[in-house]
Amino acid sequence: MHQGQSARNEKEWSAFQRKFRSEIKQSGAERILDLLAALSHTADFSLGCYCQDENRCHRSVLRQMLVERSAAFAEL
Repeated sequence: MHQGQSARNEKEWSAFQRKFRSEIKQSGAERILDLLAALSHTADFSLGCYCQDENRCHRSVLRQMLVERSAAFAEL
């Protein structure tokens, strides 16, 4: 379980999201998100993890970051 999953309240979850976004930015992974967003318009792929609750999971933050980059998503 990562730190986001253990957030006990909205304040802790917000702090986790800010820290996670900062780590993505500092590591240069934003370029990878840009690439994935561009590829999403011509290729099918998935991102996943083993967290039980997507609402308190880093993948929900990644999804939002891809939305911000106009990524295309499959309709469920």
